[in-house]
Amino acid sequence: MKKLLGIFGLLLAVCLFAIMASENFRSGYNVENLIRRTALFGVIGIGVAFVIVTGGIDLSIGSVVCLVGCGLPWLLTVQQWSLPAALLTVVAVSVGIGLIHGLLITRLKLQPFIVTLCGLMLYRGVTRGFTGDQTVGFGDGYKGLRVLATGKISIPFVHGFQIPAPWVVLVIVAVLAAIFLNRTIYGRYLLALGRSEDAARYSGINTGGMIILAYVISSTLAGLGGVLFVLDVNSAQPVDFGNFYELYAIAAAVLGGCSLRGGEGSILGVIIGTALILVLRNVITLVTNHSNIEFAIIGAVILAGVITDELAKRYVTKRRAARALTAEVEKSS
Repeated sequence: MKKLLGIFGLLLAVCLFAIMASENFRSGYNVENLIRRTALFGVIGIGVAFVIVTGGIDLSIGSVVCLVGCGLPWLLTVQQWSLPAALLTVVAVSVGIGLIHGLLITRLKLQPFIVTLCGLMLYRGVTRGFTGDQTVGFGDGYKGLRVLATGKISIPFVHGFQIPAPWVVLVIVAVLAAIFLNRTIYGRYLLALGRSEDAARYSGINTGGMIILAYVISSTLAGLGGVLFVLDVNSAQPVDFGNFYELYAIAAAVLGGCSLRGGEGSILGVIIGTALILVLRNVITLVTNHSNIEFAIIGAVILAGVITDELAKRYVTKRRAARALTAEVEKSS
């Protein structure tokens, strides 16, 4: 809870600074765009949080976003597939990617970093291959489907207030993810696995199956994110669509309280972390006019999160050791 309050306080501070520094920040268009983008990136951030909770990492998120985001309109407009068939295919591909990652990590004992790094290059390369490096999009078709990412939802009993439709998707995903992680036995298994894989295995947990599940969740939500992102912009270019999105997702998860050591994570924290990352990015663009340094800022944020996590862990370890020593002294005396 202290971490959540801290990151939320930081978000408020950055927003207040942005409001005072730029009139454009508080414009209706900018605020709506921030809310929409937070929802889109929040979905993939929640996905990678499940992997981080187990002590793993998924660097392929951006390329999965590219594969699915370019693949869906390509199937619909170039290959002339029906909408149900195209959607079923991209869902199957998303789930299959996570399954393959999990199997390579658990069965062949490959490092998650290597597996997902190869995926990062492989999936984008495949996408550039079947699209011929050409921009793909929906054109004027599938307007009903595009409402998922571009529409607005009226809030019942609140006159004139609307939220971007992706927030409804994010809320559904976040609620389900929070219930799964905090209120089910499998969520507790994931957390236990992250704290100590050996201890979890000795206690009877199917650690291999749980790792596979975490990577399936991550890739599936990355696929959902890919669909939402391409519906939002209506077109995608394989060479850069989804580029570096894994950085935003991992940074949001780390800022939101997910320890890179595993065993700790908060879905609400991921959403707050996502909002903070995007507000920082927005402030860089509006206030400094140097959008080319945004990745430097994100890198610094991730580094700060890792350093903070390490220092906090050392502090907790020292306190536990001190308490154990005090208890031993009192017992002996």
